[in-house]
Amino acid sequence: MKKINIKNSRKLNLVGDLYTTDSDKLIIMSHGFTGDRHEWGRFDQIAEAFHKMDYNVLAFDFSGSGESDDDSLTVTKQIDDLKSVIKYARDKGYQNIILFGHSLGGLVSFSCYDENIKAIVTTAPVTDKGDSNWRTNKFTKEQLEEFKETGQLVINKNSGPREYIVIDRQYLIEREEVNQKLLLRNIKCPVLIIHGDEDDGVPLKDSENAIKVLANKVELYVIKGEGHSFLNSIDTVINKTINWLSKKV
Repeated sequence: MKKINIKNSRKLNLVGDLYTTDSDKLIIMSHGFTGDRHEWGRFDQIAEAFHKMDYNVLAFDFSGSGESDDDSLTVTKQIDDLKSVIKYARDKGYQNIILFGHSLGGLVSFSCYDENIKAIVTTAPVTDKGDSNWRTNKFTKEQLEEFKETGQLVINKNSGPREYIVIDRQYLIEREEVNQKLLLRNIKCPVLIIHGDEDDGVPLKDSENAIKVLANKVELYVIKGEGHSFLNSIDTVINKTINWLSKKV
């Protein structure tokens, strides 16, 4: 594995970990909201398992996250970041590209689909707008007031390379404007959605509704007793994904 740097369209530096093999298949991993390319070690474990199965793997930090250049977080910026990473990969000769995204990284992965993407795998993906209580469930009264007063929310980090993360108020609007049918209706590649039935971050029903839009292109795999972070199910996620990809790509 080697650390690499990729420029997005805004000339910001994105830091990534690239695991290389002789294969022509590359899995690009997109982390979740306020996370980073390691996802507290979970993405490292998953990436190493994929690599052992002869996949090239690229996990990266969105701008404003991890070791990438400073920026405020919005969905639009993260979509631009992933598109820049996909362009980098294709410029390097990778043609069989698979997208792997967790939570908000799932939304970004679906948003970056094009006809040359071979497959999409997501864990607890955001695919629809939150309910009417989404803001108050996600943020405290004080945090929402900070959004209102300053246009941003600063969240201090207790671990990792970054001391704090800045969330732009635009994120709230974008998150609440997600339209599941518009997001998924044009996706033609195989899709695997993995979701826990005790997820209190992204409702399982969102993924159950998503498979109705994706129809026969998708498989929904539900892990009983699992929450949003898959802390107790990393091996299950790895094994399911590898077996599924072996049949689809």
